Amino acid sequence: MENTRMYADGRTAVPSPAPLPTDAPASSAPTPTTAAPTAAAPASSRRRLLWHLGEMALAMVAGMLLLGPLWELAGAALGVGGALARPEVAALVMATNMTVGMTVVMRYRAHRWHAVAEMAAAMYVPFLLLLVPFRAALIDADALMLGGHLLMVPAMVLVALRHRHEASVPVRRHPVVVALAHRWPAGLVLLLTADMWVDPGVLSPWTMLVLPGGYLLIGMARRTLGGRGVLATQLAGLAVWVALTLVAVLAGGRTAAWLVALGWLAHAGWDVVHHRNHRVVPRGYAEFCAVLDVALAAVMVLAILTTDA
Repeated sequence: MENTRMYADGRTAVPSPAPLPTDAPASSAPTPTTAAPTAAAPASSRRRLLWHLGEMALAMVAGMLLLGPLWELAGAALGVGGALARPEVAALVMATNMTVGMTVVMRYRAHRWHAVAEMAAAMYVPFLLLLVPFRAALIDADALMLGGHLLMVPAMVLVALRHRHEASVPVRRHPVVVALAHRWPAGLVLLLTADMWVDPGVLSPWTMLVLPGGYLLIGMARRTLGGRGVLATQLAGLAVWVALTLVAVLAGGRTAAWLVALGWLAHAGWDVVHHRNHRVVPRGYAEFCAVLDVALAAVMVLAILTTDA
């Protein structure tokens, strides 16, 4: 199956990193030309399955992070915060948040509604099953939450295996939706940092060590540090941000706050360069970091300017 999935409107083509495999048998006997793809088919199918499961996991986490604060605000406004805090209700609310995130991604990937419904059941059924021993006082709230998440994993795998050979359904979507979907790292950052503008603050200077450290760890994992001068550049960046961190720790006060904000903002430029050159880290990660660095730097500047000296 091709790596680019065409949709019904005919105006856009959405790249799919996880195209569905096919069961169609070969029309001719194996030849030396076709033997290699045939041998690689099981490994390719496993990679697509793992990609799909990983994408679902990220969508579920995003749903919890984005919708969780909305439930808290709604509970406080409606006076039902206590009811939402009950373990059994909190478990079902969490399942709902994960289901919403998962549904959005699966529909964008053109999965059929019955597959979406079965994956949603994989979110709810583990918690519903454990509600019986919880109400009977056989398990506590922590066991309810932990057990529900552990049972959810094999349930998701079973649903993914069941539908791994299904063809995608044609989906009509506006080009604007496609463009926004391609910019999902930036959109996710803006949503995750929205509440920080209400109560801005300054991060600890030690958080700046995450900036170069992330690139080095991902580069080692992806084995992308072997190019000419790549490792030296990353180590130089590490030295710069370590030095900036130490200066901020020693300076303290507003000077440290300005240095931390400057460090995060400067790293956004580092992200942009890596995004344009497509080096060391995936472009999606570089885009995510660039927007996150700018957003956090702006929040810290706002906190500094609105705080008395």
